[in-house]
Amino acid sequence: MKNLWNDGDAEKMVADYAGKGVGGDLALRVYTTRLLGGEPRLVLHGGGNTSCKTKATDLLGDEWDVLCVKGSGWDMAVIEPQGLPAVKMGALLKARRLNKLADEDMVALQRANLIDPSSPNPSVETLLHAFLPHKFVDHTHSTAILAIVDQEDSKPLVKTVFGDKMGYVPYIMPGFDLAKAAADVFDADPTVEGLILDKHGIFTFGDDARQAYDRMIHYVNVAEDYVARHAKPQPAKAALPAKLATPASISPMLRGAVAVARGEGRFDRMISDFRTSDTIVDFINSAEIADYAGRGVSTPDLSIRIKTGPMAVPAPDADKVGDYKAVIKSHVDAFVADYRAYFETNDALDDVKRTMLDPMPRLTLVPGLGMFGHGRTLKDARIASDVGEMWIEAVRGAEAVGRFHPLSKADLFPLEYWSLEQAKLASNKPKPLTGQVVLVTGGAGAIGAATAKLFADNGAHAVVVDLDAEKAADAARKAGNNSIGVGADITDPHQVRAAFDRAVAVFGGVDILVSNAGAAWEGRIGELDDALLRKSFELNFFAHQSVAQNAVRIMLEQGTGGVLLFNTSKQAVNPGPKFGAYGVPKAATLFLSRQYALDYGAHGIRSNAVNADRIRSGILTDAMIASRSGARGVSEKEYMSGNLLGQEVTAQDVAQAFLHHALAERTTADVTTVDGGNIAAALR
Repeated sequence: MKNLWNDGDAEKMVADYAGKGVGGDLALRVYTTRLLGGEPRLVLHGGGNTSCKTKATDLLGDEWDVLCVKGSGWDMAVIEPQGLPAVKMGALLKARRLNKLADEDMVALQRANLIDPSSPNPSVETLLHAFLPHKFVDHTHSTAILAIVDQEDSKPLVKTVFGDKMGYVPYIMPGFDLAKAAADVFDADPTVEGLILDKHGIFTFGDDARQAYDRMIHYVNVAEDYVARHAKPQPAKAALPAKLATPASISPMLRGAVAVARGEGRFDRMISDFRTSDTIVDFINSAEIADYAGRGVSTPDLSIRIKTGPMAVPAPDADKVGDYKAVIKSHVDAFVADYRAYFETNDALDDVKRTMLDPMPRLTLVPGLGMFGHGRTLKDARIASDVGEMWIEAVRGAEAVGRFHPLSKADLFPLEYWSLEQAKLASNKPKPLTGQVVLVTGGAGAIGAATAKLFADNGAHAVVVDLDAEKAADAARKAGNNSIGVGADITDPHQVRAAFDRAVAVFGGVDILVSNAGAAWEGRIGELDDALLRKSFELNFFAHQSVAQNAVRIMLEQGTGGVLLFNTSKQAVNPGPKFGAYGVPKAATLFLSRQYALDYGAHGIRSNAVNADRIRSGILTDAMIASRSGARGVSEKEYMSGNLLGQEVTAQDVAQAFLHHALAERTTADVTTVDGGNIAAALR
């Protein structure tokens, strides 16, 4: 591992932060924390922690000796000074005299002694940092270190690798007890330059930021070198099918299998992130992969990301892909049963009231292909995949020098169901569409863009499809929530399939279709050019059928229902003069919506339509407004607000109607009119 310290960069950061009133100690603490946090082989997504002992002034102007330590929720790779809250040292040091300190009391003690009461909660390992006498303390979960400590009898191996330079701390759950034990190990030999925590990671320390950082990189390199020099031959590879199924062909099956059923056709869905590389595939093709996965996580901190460990499934045979859905389900059922037994067995050991977390795997290993990270959001799914890559590296290293033997699941349970973690999870309330994927056609237009943004605001990840790829990407960016834009001509079935394939590749599947794209041409129906009418049918009817077919194909593979939403326009029931080229195919699309409701309701797939009228959009342009108002003999203002409410209807109003149908779990074959009131267009 490369040492990234750079004198010039360090000096610049000190100077930059000095201009913001931040002292040199804290500036250098930020600098080396970012160096550590930017290396995934050391820490991932909020893992690890660092500290420095310095002085700070409170709101009354009094100066205190403080510990600036990483705050909960901060990522070391992008940390700022406010992510290292200052805690009064005196109170922390007094805590060492106590015989016991409950986790909740420890948090209260730390918060009560913050210099800034609005700061985030200091790290759960704050006391460990405080009890060590050094000015700078660094802590990571290095995969190379884990290769050494994830052994059945790791203590002698630690001695072999590091000699007397590092202290050894047996596994203890993070908190007060670990802090005291680590401090006792250091006191027994104050010459050590760091501590190796069994099944957990490494601490290094120093009198300045560079010394602590240099020691971290040095001892990680010592571990890496040992693993490289003593590596055993790799185990045999599993036999693979002659032809493997593609990730796209199994992703919806897998995504559906890991959705959490809430009863009566309701599901908490997951997003899936597929990850592959030569390194990943080489490892998971091992004949021992199911055994490795069953042993658990490489460090207990990963339990909040991938639960008790990955799920391994067989390689999918392309010639038997139709049978693979049942194979996936059987493995998910087994994982769930094992997890439930794990919870029930360990929960029964005390009187603490706990609610079992959902038992679904968060990482699936597929020999021959790669791995899928699962999460309620794309961010969580990607984190699971990132964790999977580091799990692979740690397990490979552990197997190279011995046998991967991580923390037992009985010891893992108190951490996964730790009261502090439970409190954090309880405060994280999902949005109504969290975990769902919506594909919107005509997504860069007024209605499509408004719909994509509203759905994303409510938790969905949007796939914005539009003829103009750049506008689609811009609409997706404005929608937010990791939405994506896809350029496609939806009158071309091949491009439609490619758009849905893109949705599967990025998110794992599709749950909601908003079939919105359309265009209007004017002319009296008896005088229309036949080619123009056929062109209108291609876009305003057959394209709706094409996207709906693709959505249903994926929804059936997922087996978790779904929603089809069609923009059919008021023209479908209340045609306007010289607008037959638009109204006739829209009327067909209205009945298409009802046919889907009829044919797929038994599969939990709902189909509804929205009849919108007079929305400023790509169809109803200023020129079109002038033409239509002229055809009706009214002013443009009167035309746009010519409804029972006397108010203009907007794209946002249509988006709200689509959202209503997405959330109306017991409504199908319905038509919602969004036009401000037009009795002639009312269906009932």
